[in-house]
Amino acid sequence: MKIRQLAKYSILGLAVSGGVLYTANKKDDVGVVRFGRAALTVARIAVDYKFLFYKYDKLHSEYLEELHKLHLKSALRLREMCCKNGGAFIKVGQHVGSLEYLLPLEYVNTMKVLHNQAPQSDLQELKAVIHQDLGKKVEEMFVEFDPEPLGAASLAQVHKAKLSDGRVVAVKIQHPKVKAHSNVDIKTMEFLVHALGWFFPEFQYQWLAEETRKNLPIELDFLNEGQNCERVEKILRKFKFLKVPKIYWELSSDRVLTMEFCEGGKVDDVEYMKRHNISVNQITERLGQLYSEMIFVQGYVHCDPHPGNVLVNKTKDGPQIVLLDHGLYQTLTDEFRMHYSKMWMAMINADVEGMKTYAAALNVGDLYGLFACMLTARSWEALEAGIDRKEFTHEEHLEIKESVGEYLMDISCILGRVPRQMLLLLKTNDVLRGIESSLKTRPSSASFINMSRCCVEAVTNWELDQCQDWRCYIRTKLRQRIQLARISLYSLYLWFFNSPLGTYLRTAQSHAALR
Repeated sequence: MKIRQLAKYSILGLAVSGGVLYTANKKDDVGVVRFGRAALTVARIAVDYKFLFYKYDKLHSEYLEELHKLHLKSALRLREMCCKNGGAFIKVGQHVGSLEYLLPLEYVNTMKVLHNQAPQSDLQELKAVIHQDLGKKVEEMFVEFDPEPLGAASLAQVHKAKLSDGRVVAVKIQHPKVKAHSNVDIKTMEFLVHALGWFFPEFQYQWLAEETRKNLPIELDFLNEGQNCERVEKILRKFKFLKVPKIYWELSSDRVLTMEFCEGGKVDDVEYMKRHNISVNQITERLGQLYSEMIFVQGYVHCDPHPGNVLVNKTKDGPQIVLLDHGLYQTLTDEFRMHYSKMWMAMINADVEGMKTYAAALNVGDLYGLFACMLTARSWEALEAGIDRKEFTHEEHLEIKESVGEYLMDISCILGRVPRQMLLLLKTNDVLRGIESSLKTRPSSASFINMSRCCVEAVTNWELDQCQDWRCYIRTKLRQRIQLARISLYSLYLWFFNSPLGTYLRTAQSHAALR
């Protein structure tokens, strides 16, 4: 398609769709402005990319340099638009900023700042939301209310307050106009993403708009968030190091959530951990335990673990992890959990045939190798050698990140094929890896052992449920015990291997061999 034709069709589509949205929202002139701003931004970006692809062949010596420049220029334009439109647009921008191993770095790094720079709402407007929803003024409910927010996010901001009995609470208040704008914003995103899919058939990101349409109304219901909070506290009660804030239901509504105030530093704040003598490796390991249990065993996953939502504390029983913001959860079906668990077991065991089999079960097909690399953020060479045995190097880290641009079309294809449940898991994986990167840690052998244990438990528990007679049940239960025992023995071997005695014996054996 010629560049002039593209520009012509972009403007025509803008006018037609703008008219449709305007007809549907005659009373909301702001909605038209928001749509126009978003559509114009996306149209300009689309024209720029078409012009670049028209001007340069992929083998041209200047192609890659110009492509990186355009990625950055386009990402900055998108971020500016997201900040002006706010609400759902910032939410999507934050999502893009979380996909470190799935999108070009220019987009990820540019959008990542939205996690810490979301616009704040006027305090009086927020107080009006509380009054409208709870029927009382802020001064009647709290003896103290800090006018400075603890944090501002895409959909809400949080203020510290004190009740008359001295209890300190955190009050999460929805931005006043978010819910009113959400319907127009979702329609805008759907139109623009489909338009981009028409202009660039090789890049299919319709799932981003689909997921926003499905998840945004759920995230805007704070009573649902409170229920998620209580449910995850119940199912993860065995982890004594986990803290989930208590919900004060009498002071909550679908736009206001009052909860226990929890102290702690951000999970990526290395200096905070140094000051409080908290082991970064222990934090990484405990996060791995929590998420392995949620994903593989419970099938109920907290999907927004960015650093602002995960705090760490030093207690008398060791490091504590505080999990905040429970608005976004993914519930996994048993069938999906089985395939996903077996896929991870195959990757940990360097079982290439297993990877092919379970990638096919997850609808990935011949792109199983790239899919495995996306899940683990490791190179194919490391997967073939065993990701728990081959050390992760800085060179491999750079190789993976630089390869994202090269395989962007294939990544887009995979994201379009996989079950919808996988999309939030990929985001969650990338956010957790971002935390590991900030702490300069990677999953250790102990982490993979814990993950293997959860995968075995998930698969065999599912098989136990399918048993029709006691012979099947005993046979499956015995196999489960044997597999878990093998994992425990391997864990014991690693502990001994890395202990002072194991190091001494290896050194002595080495010296004896030299003699």
